[in-house]
Amino acid sequence: MRISGVLLVLCLLVLAVSALAGTAPLGLGDTASAMFGQGSSAANTIVWEIRVPRAVAALGVGAALGLAGAAMQGLLQNPLAEPGVLGVSAFASLGAVIAIYFGLAGAGSLGVPVAAIAFALLAVVILLFAAGRGANTVTLLLVGVGLSSFAGALMALALNLAPNPWSLSDLVNWMLGTVANRSWADVGGIMPVWIAGVVAVLLAGPGLRAQSLGDETAATLGVDPVRTRWLVIVGTSLLAGGSVAIAGTIGFVGIVAPHAVRPFVRHDPQRILLPSALLAGLLLVLADLAARTLPFAQELKLGVAAALFGAPVFIWIATRLGSVSR
Repeated sequence: MRISGVLLVLCLLVLAVSALAGTAPLGLGDTASAMFGQGSSAANTIVWEIRVPRAVAALGVGAALGLAGAAMQGLLQNPLAEPGVLGVSAFASLGAVIAIYFGLAGAGSLGVPVAAIAFALLAVVILLFAAGRGANTVTLLLVGVGLSSFAGALMALALNLAPNPWSLSDLVNWMLGTVANRSWADVGGIMPVWIAGVVAVLLAGPGLRAQSLGDETAATLGVDPVRTRWLVIVGTSLLAGGSVAIAGTIGFVGIVAPHAVRPFVRHDPQRILLPSALLAGLLLVLADLAARTLPFAQELKLGVAAALFGAPVFIWIATRLGSVSR
């Protein structure tokens, strides 16, 4: 699709620009040389071991959340569905916080990813069975608010009972969301989880398209709604849980991207998947660039930057939907 090609080119351009941004005083020439492996040892390290892995992590997290948001919106047939808004990311963060609290976040440990994915899966299952497919916006949001509030209360309890300042700092970082200091090992470690989630969601794509035409039409096309639902459950849990495992809680990007690209794909729930992932990844890399270049005494957390941009857009979308429904 043309829009996917354009977004892919923009993602590559933003990744290249991200190699220039940072607190280290690297000029354009030094950065360009380092990009081709011909710079000084210090420049090569800064570009390829600090800046580029961080940008790739932001791109991966954004793409995963955008794809998860598009899949959930297609399954629930509700444009406000998204892991962050509906409490899935909060539950995944709760799992990560529990793993960190009990000392399961050491180097090479799978405790944080496994806990985040398991709790994301639990949240998606609760959401689907409590709200159901085709649930109205109010019901969906109320269930999401309940899940987020419950997860937030338990995370606050963990903060209150943190055994030492270092644990408290780790917990706060997961709750606010950041890709600072992420390495190639971090990205590579979570990549299999993302790939599995992408495969599951893409396999659900034809089912999402058929179900958007109505249950009777989907049945005549031989679509199994149970299979589609579980593919989306597993896929979104892997995508959201993996994103939380590497970056903590990042909200709203998964609702903004599908809403922006939907008119370009004629509201097709299958065709919206790839461009939503690309646009969400692009937006999150831009948000991370802003977070690390704005002149604050301390670096702005990525989750905060994403919320500052995404929350007003979410309010606008909800208001627009409300005015249309009246």
